[in-house]
Amino acid sequence: MANSTGDRERRAAYRSGMQSLATLKLVCVVCAEGYAADRARIRCECGGTLDVVHDIQAMRGKLSVDIFDQRLGSIRPEDRSGVWRFRELILPIDPEEIVTRGEGRTNLYPAPDLATRAGVGALLLKHEGENPTGSFKDRGMTAGVSVARALGKARVACASTGNTSASMASFAAACGMEAIVFIPDGQIAYGKLSQALAFGARTLQIDGDFDAAMALVEDLCTQESTYLLNSVNPFRIEGQKSIGFELLQDMGWEVPDWIVLPGGNLGNSSAIAKGLLELRELGLISKLPRMAVVQAAGANPLYTAWTTGAPLEPIAHAETLASAIRIGAPVSWRKCLRGLRALDGVVCEVSDQEILDAKAHIDGAGIGAEPASCATFAGICKLAAQGTLGPGNTVCGILTGHLLKDPDVVVQYHRGELDGFSTGLANAPRTVACDIDAIRGVLREYAPR
Repeated sequence: MANSTGDRERRAAYRSGMQSLATLKLVCVVCAEGYAADRARIRCECGGTLDVVHDIQAMRGKLSVDIFDQRLGSIRPEDRSGVWRFRELILPIDPEEIVTRGEGRTNLYPAPDLATRAGVGALLLKHEGENPTGSFKDRGMTAGVSVARALGKARVACASTGNTSASMASFAAACGMEAIVFIPDGQIAYGKLSQALAFGARTLQIDGDFDAAMALVEDLCTQESTYLLNSVNPFRIEGQKSIGFELLQDMGWEVPDWIVLPGGNLGNSSAIAKGLLELRELGLISKLPRMAVVQAAGANPLYTAWTTGAPLEPIAHAETLASAIRIGAPVSWRKCLRGLRALDGVVCEVSDQEILDAKAHIDGAGIGAEPASCATFAGICKLAAQGTLGPGNTVCGILTGHLLKDPDVVVQYHRGELDGFSTGLANAPRTVACDIDAIRGVLREYAPR
């Protein structure tokens, strides 16, 4: 940033409304032990995950939706970010420590044809694949890397099936940090791996699944001066709250009936619920939406716990073609369950076939998303068929990643090359002779869309 008098005044004004990480608390979701937030702590001593606790009472009367809306017309980097625009509810750190790539600012697409197909009154799709590295992870990563910078860390690390590594590598490179990535052997889409490599991350492919990689990276970060940036990091969750904030801002601060999203490590559902509850506590919204979390049937520990009422039991070897949610031991499950109960939520599971069919419909609407994202629409269709959603409901679905994050699945689906799956909605490429009459003949064979 420039060092002009005007810029110094802007930073001073920013600081006057923001204090420091020391004003926050980290509180364990298991034992309620509290810790200072200006220390590099990721978990409680008991092993539980931590919440960032804001002093909501101190903000009362000082925040309004008008403040957030006024920032939409600003050219300041922190205002243009769809995360830091809501900074009072994200993290109170010095603006000079913020590492931003203009994340957020994603579109909310009306999808009337998909709403009709699903059987709901209105469907809007918030496309987080439009973030700088192509997934919602950028919202949490701008917060996590900014905290790492504020804490003086020079190296960050994560385990990843793809999107987290791409995001962390990008934000680390933007501020000159070293990035270390653990990826599961043979279980990562090249569209995602290519980003981590391109952005310079030191990438270690281990002989094990995501959960094994996660255990290793946590062990590394407890022994080395390395800052962990998986969603177990409580500050990542704070950045991801902005999905819900921006969604409501997109809707003129009208609260939808439902928010539906996929569930993998369960950070997004935890974050959005936390943020919405904070907005209501501040009096910025008067009611809460309901929430639905959709899991792939082969990676469904939350669904099993929800339907049986038993404690969550990790799945040893989760399996689904939706690689971004192929997680058998979700780290944020307690936070997710807490949020679901507060928002009168539900959990459902969908098969890989249902995900593929939903993906074909979303892609065919010109919106497009990676397979894990499309679990959202598959879940909406299933919940509507069950009567949980209906024609009177306004539903907002979260699409978490870009279509090109997993291009192999797209091409294989449309070529009919996915063994064991029906590809009835395929749009296969055709080989045609280099002759205009042959081309006209083939075009006549296509049914009108």
